[in-house]
Amino acid sequence: MQESAQPLAAQADRAAAAGDFPQARRLLQSALSGEKANVDLWLKLAAICRAQGDIPAALAAVAEALKLEPLHFVALLLNASLLERHGAPDADEHFGRALAQIPDEPLPPQMAAMVRHAQERYRAFQAQTDAHLSAAIGNAVPQASEGDARRLNRFRTNVARITSTYHSEPTDYHYPGLAEFEFFDRDRFDWLERLEGATEGIADDFARVAAAERRELAPYVQYPEGVPLRQWEALNHSRDWLAIHLVRNGEIVEANARHCGFTMDLLRTLPQPAIDQVSPNAMFSLLAPGAHIPPHHGITNTRLVCHLPLIVPENCWFRVGADRRLWRRGEAWLFDDTIEHEAANESDALRVVFICDIWHPDLNAQERAGVRAVIEAHENRGNGAL
Repeated sequence: MQESAQPLAAQADRAAAAGDFPQARRLLQSALSGEKANVDLWLKLAAICRAQGDIPAALAAVAEALKLEPLHFVALLLNASLLERHGAPDADEHFGRALAQIPDEPLPPQMAAMVRHAQERYRAFQAQTDAHLSAAIGNAVPQASEGDARRLNRFRTNVARITSTYHSEPTDYHYPGLAEFEFFDRDRFDWLERLEGATEGIADDFARVAAAERRELAPYVQYPEGVPLRQWEALNHSRDWLAIHLVRNGEIVEANARHCGFTMDLLRTLPQPAIDQVSPNAMFSLLAPGAHIPPHHGITNTRLVCHLPLIVPENCWFRVGADRRLWRRGEAWLFDDTIEHEAANESDALRVVFICDIWHPDLNAQERAGVRAVIEAHENRGNGAL
């Protein structure tokens, strides 16, 4: 703020504190005549105009502030509040725009109260919009198939801003043109029911290997010292998330696999990728009571990940993108693990899921061979291959 404007702004603050809003408004207008590019002055003027009941003038002042900083949180929130007071039909949408810019740091009490009000208004607006769009879908497509209905409903909630849009973001290998779904339709995998039918046999193998004296049970997350941990700090080398690997990065873990003959035989019938140092993979995943696996992404979209729940207490959930589901024993699903996903065990008992990787069904035989060649060449580049 220029020196010429500072004294006027200070005088305006004193006048406002004394309840002399006309004088405060004149002083701020004078300050702005010499310094128009000042968001704080425009917001002060908007607040004074609101206190006087001059909502159009307050909106005009906020508009000037937003010209300078279109994403200014306080300006957006004040604008929505003024539109609400003015009876504007789009006020609730403006509350949503303001909420998208909430800063990370704690807000002062008065501002926090305004945010809570904005959230209430925007949630009600979302619910109203969602109901309107749901009726439109019902009228247009009264008998949609299960898959179509699921996609239409997600389209609906995306439009209503209830759900966010997520995409495949592999950490290492991205293959273009592959379909990306959070959870894939079951009918794309003719072996899935056979896998589910084998739940008891796989569970028996788990019980056998879990009780074996010389089996290998390891923390799922194992980063060495000096590596940035980010979201994995709490789980690194933790026993809250353990794995009994049967096949790890293409290598059979004999200490465990020898106790799981039924499961190993079954794995040989599944379309798993065979890529040196990368896959196939198969394991029992053990998540302790109260444990949370934070949001993360997988390494490549050329594979999907299959989950078959074996031991599932209540309140164990799994989220991929905007789709959050509860595990149920014997009900398998396949998902794209390069879309942000997370899991939690909010029960007081152990959760166990059998996990394996599967080729992405969109890849034909030639593409699979090409993917295998590229990933193996890349993985071996430090072994004299370059």
